[in-house]
Amino acid sequence: MLGMVLSGSPLSPYLSFPPTTTYAEPNSFSWVVFAILSLLLTGALLPFVLRFIDFSTSKGKTLSGMNFPWWGWGGLGILLLSWTLAWTRFPWFHPFQDHTFTPLWIGYILVINALSVKQTRQCLLTEKPFFYLSLFPISAVFWWIFEFLNRFVQNWYYLGSQELTPTTYFFSATIPFSTVLPAVVGTSEYLRSFPRLRQPYQNCWKFPIPEGRGFGVANLLVACIGLMGIGLWPNLLYPLLWVSPLLILLGLQRILGERSLLEDIGKGNWSPVVIPALAGLICGFFWEMWNYYSLAHWKYIIPYVQGIHIFEMPLLGYLGYLPFGITCIVCVQFLLGQSSSPKLPDHLRSGIKFWEFQNSTSKVQI
Repeated sequence: MLGMVLSGSPLSPYLSFPPTTTYAEPNSFSWVVFAILSLLLTGALLPFVLRFIDFSTSKGKTLSGMNFPWWGWGGLGILLLSWTLAWTRFPWFHPFQDHTFTPLWIGYILVINALSVKQTRQCLLTEKPFFYLSLFPISAVFWWIFEFLNRFVQNWYYLGSQELTPTTYFFSATIPFSTVLPAVVGTSEYLRSFPRLRQPYQNCWKFPIPEGRGFGVANLLVACIGLMGIGLWPNLLYPLLWVSPLLILLGLQRILGERSLLEDIGKGNWSPVVIPALAGLICGFFWEMWNYYSLAHWKYIIPYVQGIHIFEMPLLGYLGYLPFGITCIVCVQFLLGQSSSPKLPDHLRSGIKFWEFQNSTSKVQI
């Protein structure tokens, strides 16, 4: 908002509710910008891809799993039924047609946790139900923050939202928003159960991270300047919408003396970055896919790269899900990790690292 004040723009259009999109005029598609960004992003991601390809064998052991649980089959049924209803237009279902997003993701959350049980015999939903259920209300607030930040860049908008009353819009949006963190956390937990996804990044590039609270303050300052810059130059700095919240959380962790993924990066362990980022990308793919044919859905207006779509999302826009996935896990760490039960997995309790599952006869690190 300070950036908007400094730019001389009125604040009233950016504070309307439900939000409007008539004041946003992003730049059109540019092949030059698209090519430059593609080369830069490819260069940044290629070392991770090559590292995964070059890693020959998996040396880790995975706890033997069990049968797919009954409630997982129930979740699969909910998912398939909701998917069918979301992409069809049965007249009898018309009063409920706008509300298929939440049951779709409830089904996904049940399925991804059931897959973790099948893989490792455990999942957060069954082992820490209170912790996992608390992610739902936190998730609603978490995503409303991104909705507020989107006011200043207008990268996405919801069809028909302006026809709703503020109260109806708030509740219609808050309930689906509550599924974001449970979906990403559940997906990250499932991916972490595969040694082949973790081990290539456990001992690789080391980047010394400055110690002390001063570095946390610097993180916080850079993030806040970035958010102010979004208000001043939204068409140029809109990617900071996905980076600044992560820097804020990492800065606060360092200021409060909490352990974070910065320590892991300093030691050459990049799995706390790669796995949540991949979880965010996977969830992002399903968000966009299920959104495409649903009656109530969103569209994008992204400067310079508004072309080559996969569903409604421009191709390069998917890369925003990488830092977003990391932000989800760091947010859970920051808000719930330090005060949670010592039995909570370490990657959520105090920094992201590997945890151990224990059964009655053995203790196997995964």
